[in-house]
Amino acid sequence: MNDRLSDYRRKRDPKRTPEPVPASTPDGAAPGRRFVIHQHHARSLHWDLRLERDGVLASFAVPRGVPRDPARNHLAVHTEDHPLEYLDFEGTIPAGEYGGGRMFVYDRGTYDTEKWRDDEVLIVLHGERVSGRYVLFQTSGKDWMIHRMEPPEPGWAPMPSGVRPMLSTAGKRLPANDAEWAFELAWAGERRLAPVSGGRAELPFRELRALGPALAPTECLLDGVVVEFGPEPVFMAFDLLWLDGKSTMDLPYSARRDLLLGLDVNGPNWQTPPHFTGGGRFAVHSPGAAKGRPTRPRKVGP
Repeated sequence: MNDRLSDYRRKRDPKRTPEPVPASTPDGAAPGRRFVIHQHHARSLHWDLRLERDGVLASFAVPRGVPRDPARNHLAVHTEDHPLEYLDFEGTIPAGEYGGGRMFVYDRGTYDTEKWRDDEVLIVLHGERVSGRYVLFQTSGKDWMIHRMEPPEPGWAPMPSGVRPMLSTAGKRLPANDAEWAFELAWAGERRLAPVSGGRAELPFRELRALGPALAPTECLLDGVVVEFGPEPVFMAFDLLWLDGKSTMDLPYSARRDLLLGLDVNGPNWQTPPHFTGGGRFAVHSPGAAKGRPTRPRKVGP
């Protein structure tokens, strides 16, 4: 019989990788309906959609993840079949080995098959994080596309487009009741919105684009400023406008700030700068303000 795992075994050395490497493909395996989506931090971040079929896992590498929005088609590269043991596999594949990098389960569940042809697969996913009707269709060779066939999940909204950074307005005096305000330094740099989706951050410098994989699988729209600290740029994120399909722009600043802090946007080239509720007169006379960095007040409440 045709050994559907021959390509899988050829690319892997069981003495060097923690991945399951079975000796053969199960014979006469009962049809299954399980699926798993792995988040794979390899040379480039991607997600692997694996569908149980004829005793193996038919696998597709999806660089931008399974789309939630039917307006967006995502590339899906058809890769070699994987063993069923991969349904539960998580771990780090050593550097230098095929697919080297950290891999963990993003979602798992069952699926229904509506159509399965050599060039088109129509399925309904029932997962904890991803569900809905999807079609995978071949475009050229191993290159396929994946498309959501129904509206987004209830309550989901696409990332807003055409939004511009909200600039501060100069004032002559501090607020009368500064306990209702938060204060932060007005960093000298280039104001930028940072859309983060599918493990990619749309920012102008290579050092800043690693923010996307660092936040994955989170998708968000950050407001901030690109500041030059020495030889490398740093993105200072001080506001959050959209998070995982939900607009936050109608929330008070304090609520947006709490959500932003929950993302832990702190890394080699990105930070969430501190802010201070109340105490405006101390902020004005802080060492940073004395060096020409004015403070930026923000209303805490609605």
